[in-house]
Amino acid sequence: MDRKPIEIFIDADACPVKDETYKVAQRYNLKTWVVSNAFMQIPPSPMIARVIVEAGPDVADDWIAEHVAPGDVAVTNDIPLAERVLQAGAHAVTPSGKPFTENSIGAAIAQRALMEQLRSTGDIMGGPKPFDRNDRSRFLQALDEIIQKERRKRALQRG
Repeated sequence: MDRKPIEIFIDADACPVKDETYKVAQRYNLKTWVVSNAFMQIPPSPMIARVIVEAGPDVADDWIAEHVAPGDVAVTNDIPLAERVLQAGAHAVTPSGKPFTENSIGAAIAQRALMEQLRSTGDIMGGPKPFDRNDRSRFLQALDEIIQKERRKRALQRG
């Protein structure tokens, strides 16, 4: 039995690498889901689908978590969503090219909780460093590596 093709899910509301994701997805002919709670322009392609969910906390995350399947890829900065994606047997990568793994997700969740605590007490102000060209390049490389690895894994399973 052949598995369904790899699909890519973009947590799109604040994603700075949508165009890069479309390019990589097109190279491998992968269906891409652009999930947001507002209308978002997407390229005209039968392989790119726009999903607009209701506004609200975690509504887009819930949609992605419910539809992602083993071997799929989610592009997100959202650590709890990344954890759900990994639990589904899929891959998760940040727009800056940092893959979430079973080994790293626990530390990422702990760090997120710590940073929330420090921000709430006023000990830390501001957010992450600005997104730059190096982040974009790391993302392209990481997404390509994830897809290549998943394709090799599937080829070996088919034997």
